[in-house]
Amino acid sequence: MQGTTAILELNDIQSGVLRPRQTPYVATYLLLRIDNPADGRAMLKRLTPLVASAADVTSPAGDAWVMVALSYRGLKALGVPQASLESFSPEFQQGMVARAEEIGDTGENHPDHWEKPLGSSEVHLAIAVTAPDRTRLEQVLSRAKQSYQELSGVTVIYRQDCAQLPTGREHFGFRDGIGQPAIEGSGLTGSNPQEAPLKAGEFVLGYPDESGRLSPMPQPEVLGRNGSYVAFRKLHQDVPAFRRYLAAHSTSAEQEEWVAAKMVGRWRSGAPLALSPEHDDPELGADLKRNNDFLYYDDDPKGFKCPPGSHIRRMNPRDHFKHEAVQVNRHRLIRRGMSYGPLLPEGALEDDGVDRGIIFIFVGASLERQFEFVESEWVNQGIFIGATNEKDPLNGPNDGTGVLTIPKQPIRQRLIGLPQFVTTRGGEYLFLPGLRALHWLAEETP
Repeated sequence: MQGTTAILELNDIQSGVLRPRQTPYVATYLLLRIDNPADGRAMLKRLTPLVASAADVTSPAGDAWVMVALSYRGLKALGVPQASLESFSPEFQQGMVARAEEIGDTGENHPDHWEKPLGSSEVHLAIAVTAPDRTRLEQVLSRAKQSYQELSGVTVIYRQDCAQLPTGREHFGFRDGIGQPAIEGSGLTGSNPQEAPLKAGEFVLGYPDESGRLSPMPQPEVLGRNGSYVAFRKLHQDVPAFRRYLAAHSTSAEQEEWVAAKMVGRWRSGAPLALSPEHDDPELGADLKRNNDFLYYDDDPKGFKCPPGSHIRRMNPRDHFKHEAVQVNRHRLIRRGMSYGPLLPEGALEDDGVDRGIIFIFVGASLERQFEFVESEWVNQGIFIGATNEKDPLNGPNDGTGVLTIPKQPIRQRLIGLPQFVTTRGGEYLFLPGLRALHWLAEETP
């Protein structure tokens, strides 16, 4: 079974699962509560025609996309039969709040501190609209709003607007959205030509995964097939703290960039340390055919170029475990990140009180094996790299005593006193149904 390539039903998979977001981009996320099952189904009936499939080159608005996902409580609010509800994965049924300890949402990240209504029982359905410009976004957003207007049993409870920053980078100053896996049958190549395409079942339900088996799928089949699980996260970025840390641990602007690069594993241009370890190379960083074309085991096994504890090496160790039992491909994720909030003025080192950060969407076939594993084992710990007490230097829940070991000859170097630069402001586990499933959910009697 592992030797066969699945034929993906692209016309039934929501476009945003397989198609990368636009560049540039603007986006709006809406969260809704369903108080009346009939109104909820009526909304879906109106909304589903706006959802582009992965087979669509363009959506009804040209190149703007609509995605629709539901929480466990949302499916329940629609009147989905109990037998179907119980067929979803346990972690999805429990929701992100109940799994907070599993994924390191403790301390400042604890759901008690989340932005309301994120993490509450009211989050039932999410609508995401993305477009390359504000005009096209508003066109599609207006049509999406028509799906629930005049329906008293459906209420918008939250809105988050996102947009690509003027720099084309995220708030810490790094080029993002570089590394994405290739998926068999999708028609899209991955960002790393040295990595073989992954089995479609790692990301879309109803197909063989890397083990050769089908991932457990919600029932009936029309509901589960071609769906994906989603971890929705709002992450606040403490840009002043990041800048202050770089300044305090450097003696020059050049050294600040070196420290930042060692923490992330890339220079801010996107150039990877694995290919340009001594200095930034903006031309390499901008080259989509080269800026992710590297592995670790043969060329940088000890991390002299890219530290094993750096952010990108934790999120995707690639072939780091080449001759070990760890199956990195079983823990890969599709990541969709979008910035929110304005840029902090260049050179500012104090908090201006403005919320800024990134909305992250993690897509996969298993919340536990993929998202939760990466968060608990690779981001929040360092056991797998032999540094038990170290956490991700950028995204990890550090407390002012965090450490990053930088392999170096003759003596290794350590960054110490790492604070928490990224704080969870909220999130939820969602299910992204296939288009046939959306139609099924919209029926009067599912």
